[in-house]
Amino acid sequence: MGLRNAWKGLFTSNNDLNSRRNRLKRMYAGARVDRTNLSWITPLSSPDQSYKNSIELLRKRVHDLVRNNNYAAQAVRYATNQIVGQGVTMQAQIKSQRGGTPNTRLNESIESEWSRWGRKDSCDIRGVLCFSEMERLAVRSMIESGECFIVIHRKAYGRSKIPFSLEILEAEQLDADYKGLKKDNKNVWRLGIEISPEGRAVSYAFLRKHPGDTTLENPIKEKRHIIVPAKDVIHLFMPLRPGQHRGVPFLASAINHLHQLDGYIEATVVGQRASSALMGFITSPEGELDAGGEVFDYERVSGFEPGAFKYLAPGESISVPDLDKANGEFEPFVRAMLRSMASGLGCSFEAISSDYSQSNYSSSRLAMMQDRDHWRTIQKMLKETFYQPIYEYWLEMAVLSGTLSLPTYSTTPEVYEKVRWVCRGYSYVDPQKEVAAMKDAVRCGFKTLTDVVSENGGDIEELLIARQTELAKLDEMNIITDSDPSATNKSGGSQYKPINTVDPFGDTDAPTGEDAENVAEGSDGSY
Repeated sequence: MGLRNAWKGLFTSNNDLNSRRNRLKRMYAGARVDRTNLSWITPLSSPDQSYKNSIELLRKRVHDLVRNNNYAAQAVRYATNQIVGQGVTMQAQIKSQRGGTPNTRLNESIESEWSRWGRKDSCDIRGVLCFSEMERLAVRSMIESGECFIVIHRKAYGRSKIPFSLEILEAEQLDADYKGLKKDNKNVWRLGIEISPEGRAVSYAFLRKHPGDTTLENPIKEKRHIIVPAKDVIHLFMPLRPGQHRGVPFLASAINHLHQLDGYIEATVVGQRASSALMGFITSPEGELDAGGEVFDYERVSGFEPGAFKYLAPGESISVPDLDKANGEFEPFVRAMLRSMASGLGCSFEAISSDYSQSNYSSSRLAMMQDRDHWRTIQKMLKETFYQPIYEYWLEMAVLSGTLSLPTYSTTPEVYEKVRWVCRGYSYVDPQKEVAAMKDAVRCGFKTLTDVVSENGGDIEELLIARQTELAKLDEMNIITDSDPSATNKSGGSQYKPINTVDPFGDTDAPTGEDAENVAEGSDGSY
C-alpha cells in the first residue's frame, strides 16, 4: 500500500490534493465514508419499495413480540388506552336557521340514532363488536400492524334499520402482490391498491381469507380476491414519507432492541436458576447405577432442580461456569433498552416499564405532557380519517332509509355533517394546581367552559343538564353546599341563599324582606 500510494503521489499534484481536501470539508460529516462506517449500507429506495422489501417479516416479528413480550404488549395496550380510552363521543352541532342557536331537537335525535346504531348487532357485520370496541380494535391494529382497513357494507344488520355496517380487516389481508385488471389503463396496482395517475386510491384488492388461515376450513370454489372500491374503504394509517401508500408498525424501530432484551432477560433468568438449583456432583468408580429414565432418543438429558446432586460416569469430569448472582448491571441495561423502545413508540419510559422509581413529580409531569401531545396528534388524525367519514356515510344512509328526517339535507348536507368529536380526557397530575389554573383561564377569558370540559373528555351539555338538575334538587330540599358557586364564595362563606334555607356553615343569618334580593358580600364573607 505504501509503495502504491507513493507511486500515485508522483503523478498527483498538490493542487489536486488540496481540491479533494476542500471538497471533503464542504460535505456533511454524516456523509463521509471511512473505516468506521464502511459496514453502514444505505440503499436509496422509495417508501413503497422499502415497505415491500421488509413489511412481511416486520409484521410477523411485531405480532410475535406482542404475543410473547410483556413490554411490547404493554406498549400496544398503553398507546391504545391513551388514544381511544373507552371511546370517542359524538356531539351533533346543528344550529337553528333563526338566531344560530343549537337545534336541540335535531341534535338529540341524531345522537340517539347514532347510539342505537353503535350496538354490536348493528354496526359490526359479524355482530361481535360494538362501535366503541371497533374503535379500540382499529387503533390497536394500526399501532401493531401499521395500518387497518375498515370496509363499509351498505346493508342493515340486527335491530338497526339503517343499511350501514362496518368490517375491520387486518393489514395482511390486502394482497400487496396483486396485479389484476384495472379500471383504467393509466392506473397502476401498487401494494394491493389501484392508484390513479394523480396518486389517488381507486380500488383495494383484499384476500377473501386471511393468509394465515392455512389450517382452518374455508369456503371452496370462491375467487381468491375481492376488489372493493376506494369509496367503501377507510384506510387507517399514519404516513411517514410523501408518496407512502401503506403503513408501518409503530414498533418497527424498536424490534431489534426488544428481541435482544428478551434474550438477555432469558439468559439471566436461566443462569440464576442454574446457580440457585445445582448443589454439586458425585463421582463413583462404578459410575451412576441407575439412569432413572434420563435417556431420551439415546441422548442423556440433563436438568437442574433445587437440591440436586448429579452423578458422573467413570472418567468424566465437570467444568462448572461462573454462575454468580446477577451483578448491578441488569437493571441499568434493561432501563436503557426500554428507554430506546419507548422513544421509538413516542412515549415515556415510565409508561412502558411502569417504573417511576427514578423520576420525580416534575419529570413525570413533563414526560406525561409530551406523551399527551403525541396522543392528541393521533386523535386529530382519527377524527379526520376515521370518525368523520364513517359519520357522513352513516348519516346519508340514515336519511335515505327514513330513519332520520332532516329538512334540506338533500341540498345542504354539510349543515348536518357538523359534529364535535370528544376524545378521552386525561386525569390531573396535581388536581389542586391544575384545577386552579383552569379556573383562572376561564375567568380571564383565555378558555371557555366547553374547552375545559372537553379536555377532560366530558360533554358540556350533559354536564350543564346534570348540574341544573342537581342544583334544582338542592333548592327543593333547602340545602346549600359549598359546591354551589351561586350560594357560597371561594372561602365557603354564604353570598346568597333563599329565605328559610338550611345553612350548614351557620356563619351568617339569612336575609329577610326586600334585602333578600339585593345582598352584597363583605370582605370577610358576611352580608
